[in-house]
Amino acid sequence: MKISVDPGLCYGSGECVYRIPSVFTTVDGFGAVIPGREETGDDPEVRAMAERCPSQAITIG
Repeated sequence: MKISVDPGLCYGSGECVYRIPSVFTTVDGFGAVIPGREETGDDPEVRAMAERCPSQAITIG
């Protein structure tokens, strides 16, 4: 499943980058998925991070 971060919702807490730096990074101060890591939505840690995202900007679909 594909994971993405909505830059319009993200307020840059950095929680995703802190918890899963192998999947998430920051771009202009906001969370983003590292290119090539978009298909990691089946990973339980990534799914949990999507649920814990303080701004609810992470989606899996």
